[in-house]
Amino acid sequence: MVLWEQHCCLPLQENADVTELARYPAGSFLSVNIGYSPQSKAQASALGHAFRRNALWDGRFRPVQVLDDLTAAAEDGMIALAFDLEDSGPLEGEVDNVRHFYDLGVRTMLPTYNYANAAGCGCLDAEDTGLSAYGRDLVREMNAVGMTVDGSHCSIRTGLELAEASERPMIYSHANFKSLWSHPRNITDDQARACAATGGVIGINGVGIFLGVNGPEQHRDRVRAIADHIAYGVDLVGVAHIGVGSDYSFDSADFNLELATNPQAFSEAYTAWGPLQWVPPEDLLTVPAELMRRGFDDASIAAIFGGNFARVAAQVWS
Repeated sequence: MVLWEQHCCLPLQENADVTELARYPAGSFLSVNIGYSPQSKAQASALGHAFRRNALWDGRFRPVQVLDDLTAAAEDGMIALAFDLEDSGPLEGEVDNVRHFYDLGVRTMLPTYNYANAAGCGCLDAEDTGLSAYGRDLVREMNAVGMTVDGSHCSIRTGLELAEASERPMIYSHANFKSLWSHPRNITDDQARACAATGGVIGINGVGIFLGVNGPEQHRDRVRAIADHIAYGVDLVGVAHIGVGSDYSFDSADFNLELATNPQAFSEAYTAWGPLQWVPPEDLLTVPAELMRRGFDDASIAAIFGGNFARVAAQVWS
């Protein structure tokens, strides 16, 4: 596995240019978002079908359903693709729709995105009431079906209660550490420890406002900041529980427009530092060299950039 990228985003449009994903190296695994709180079941499903169809048409990608597909993709020099949902809203309140999206290729789902919904609270809520009874039902169904529970964008209490409720490893697919940069989207040390106790992994992201480095020209500073969060996480919970979920948005212009046109899904915590900046795939691939300069060995880097999330998939996917 060259790289396990646990979360990245194409434009949420059926005609999105899937070929942009080839900016990641052959042999990688990518989890690609197909919806969050604004999308209905029909809309998210249509995006999944379109992305899958366009990926197959291109010929460089292999949509994955089972673990053996990952091995086959790597052996053939292809990029393996699965999907994720950044909110349980597209389930439309029906637990049975977990199976629907699993069959579509969704292998990871967040119960909530920033604000409270039927499943629980989000990281931007003023009052944190945690995971709801419906949210616990979702966790049970996700465990049964083989879909990974993801605490990114959830509130602190919701994240802790996800770890308590899940009988399989949970993850934070794209979340940095609040101890290094106090942003409401970043997670506490207690959340990280609870995730690791399930056998899970925290994927460090490359979003400027979550790293505390959002200047348009601060490309190298963002790479160093990713390495800072990786090193902090390794010290906190061990190398077996840290990975990468860069949250790179191939729709960066669209996303910054979304901040302006759909403000109810965000807050000043997203807009106070100007237009969002990301670490693109090309820069992400320079992080291992930065880690080597800090004394990380090859085995540790391989675990962080592939092995750890692959282990979780082996434990969770049906």
